[in-house]
Amino acid sequence: MLYYLFRFLEQYNIPGSHLWSYISFRALLALILSLIISAWFGEFFIKWMKRRKIFETQRPPEEDPFGVEKKGVPTMGGIIIIVSLLVPVLLLGRIRNIYLLLMVITTVWLGFLGFMDDYIKIFRRHKEGLKGIYKIIGQVSIGFIVGLTLYLSPDVVMRENISAPVAGQSTTVVKHEAKAHKSLQTTIPFTKHHNLSYSELMAFVGKHKVAAGWVVFVLMTILVVTAVSNGANLNDGMDGMCAGNSAVIGVALGIFAYVSSHIGYASYFDIMYIPHSEELVIFLSAFVGALIGFLWYNAYPAQVFMGDTGSLTIGGIIGVCAVIIHKELLLPILCGIFFVESLSVIIQTQWFKWNKRKGKRVRVFRATPIHDNFRKLDSQLDATSRYLLKGWPHRPFHESKITIRFWITTIILAAMTIITLKIR
Repeated sequence: MLYYLFRFLEQYNIPGSHLWSYISFRALLALILSLIISAWFGEFFIKWMKRRKIFETQRPPEEDPFGVEKKGVPTMGGIIIIVSLLVPVLLLGRIRNIYLLLMVITTVWLGFLGFMDDYIKIFRRHKEGLKGIYKIIGQVSIGFIVGLTLYLSPDVVMRENISAPVAGQSTTVVKHEAKAHKSLQTTIPFTKHHNLSYSELMAFVGKHKVAAGWVVFVLMTILVVTAVSNGANLNDGMDGMCAGNSAVIGVALGIFAYVSSHIGYASYFDIMYIPHSEELVIFLSAFVGALIGFLWYNAYPAQVFMGDTGSLTIGGIIGVCAVIIHKELLLPILCGIFFVESLSVIIQTQWFKWNKRKGKRVRVFRATPIHDNFRKLDSQLDATSRYLLKGWPHRPFHESKITIRFWITTIILAAMTIITLKIR
């Protein structure tokens, strides 16, 4: 809203109005504004929830190796993140931008899905919350909407990167096609030109390979959104864990969005140029600001939990943003923590079921998701089960130490993801 107002005032030479045309100015403003909103609204939200005694399920001290009792901590803190994110975006972004619209829709959609899950847990007293099938339907639906919109919208185009030889020299220079068009190219690491086309994957269908490629792209979008959303949900198990990891991932995605929207940097990194994707930088700046502001209250010991309202939304935002800038194949590295959290749960449950059919009770980890493995006491383990990795770790760690070490790991993974653009 303010963007359009000041661009209008620029016609009348109002001092300072030209600043609103700079992405860097609006991005930093979005970051600051989201921080301020989350700090103010967070305190108001926590006091409001406490007055109404809307608390997360109490965790008794005997479940914590250090005897920490989490009692009377409000949940649904994801509302703080969503409000702190959307207000700066609506004020500072170009709302008619198709990419920004998709991000806003994703935020509202998954925020509502997570809110319904938290609502059922707290107000209806159903511990399991929203049934898993409904969560999957909601995640698949938004993935399908995003994928189909990117396929059908005429505003979603790119200029592919190509290498051209320099006359009289043995070197080449990276250029971009003169005309923007729809493309099924995506970025993959560790290859010379970083490009993979979904249509080429479907070359075996002959003349229908482009249509088949778009089908694969939509299915990939659904898979990415669902997987990352669930991964973030599993990662939300310790104070500050999911918010801190997601803030780091948001910074990395912001860098990718910026270089993808700048033809000079896109040429330097040999990646496709995506016109108008610079608005994602505004969104991601507000996203990072909202998460850091939320950490003010969510860091150990937490004054508020984000709940599924926050974790499902955060994962969906990361997944959709990666798909829009064609970096979805880099997510296994960038979101390595989310991936390992999900993988640990799958391994634990499938291994236990497979052995149970043979009359054995065997588990791999002490506890899952994997972050719980590092704080589980021997006295809390199932005495009737055998644990393959019972001695790892040899002692429990404090929650804050586990969280910070996971943050450090995510920082390393984010750096590695960015470096892949130069390793070919």
